Amino acid sequence: MRLLRGWLTAQQRAQFDRNGYFEVVGSDTGTRYRIRRGTSANIREVDASGRLGMGWCFVPAGELVEGDVMLVQKIALETSELETLNIAKKFYGW
Repeated sequence: MRLLRGWLTAQQRAQFDRNGYFEVVGSDTGTRYRIRRGTSANIREVDASGRLGMGWCFVPAGELVEGDVMLVQKIALETSELETLNIAKKFYGW
């Protein structure tokens, strides 16, 4: 978690501390994603009104701890959004 927190912006850190999730903006489409605590099925799209939409599940290979998985998810969406979503699994609802 310490490594993840070091990569979060001040706004993302505050959001994570307050709500247990933080939001990122996709590098290709500008879509907002909410990454909540967890290691799988923990990402949802967020519309302009703050409503949750499509869910996405992707995890790095290997046995990584929660904070490391979330950091990989953050970096992937912020730098290679479409490539990442191409391998991710969609889901609806939590």
